[in-house]
Amino acid sequence: MYRFPNSPKIFVDIFHFDVEKMKRKLENSELARLDVEGFKNVEKNPIILILDNIRSLNNIGSVFRTADAFLIKKIYLCGITASPPHKDIRRTALGATESVDWEYKQSTLELVKELQADNAKVIAIEQAEDAIMLHDFDIVSDQIMAFVFGNEVKGVSQEVVSACDIVLEIPQFGTKHSLNISVSAGVVVWDIWSKINALKTKKP
Repeated sequence: MYRFPNSPKIFVDIFHFDVEKMKRKLENSELARLDVEGFKNVEKNPIILILDNIRSLNNIGSVFRTADAFLIKKIYLCGITASPPHKDIRRTALGATESVDWEYKQSTLELVKELQADNAKVIAIEQAEDAIMLHDFDIVSDQIMAFVFGNEVKGVSQEVVSACDIVLEIPQFGTKHSLNISVSAGVVVWDIWSKINALKTKKP
């Protein structure tokens, strides 16, 4: 309810709120989610996530959870990035370390070269010269895309940025220069997933 100043009608219901029409939250059992075996067998989206020297175990777990939600093909954990099992990763992953395929690699740079040799398009998420804004990036159907997310302080290393095929930048309009890595991963995955599904709907 809101009271408009100098109004003869003192209180107005600006939302016309009807308690009887409130939407009931669904129980987890009603969401029809895949089990781990079902996740392993279902077709994945052609998206790979590379974590380049991520410090925060909570960030790592959050990326696993996002990867599970959008049927990501694989996560690579590189350099100082910790690997499961770890209680702090598990706390935010909520079981996604069991469903999502992952692998540890010591060198991000060597991994980039390996993926490129397998015809994957490797894409750094960073602020760099000639970076393409995320919303302007067009995808190719069925192209495997590997997105590199960097350290919370230093970002993606320059040698890795230089080796990547493309650099994408997430547009920002406030006073800060960066987003949390798990937030960045969520934004990028949602954008790319949406574009993949838009292409699917256009197919005859």
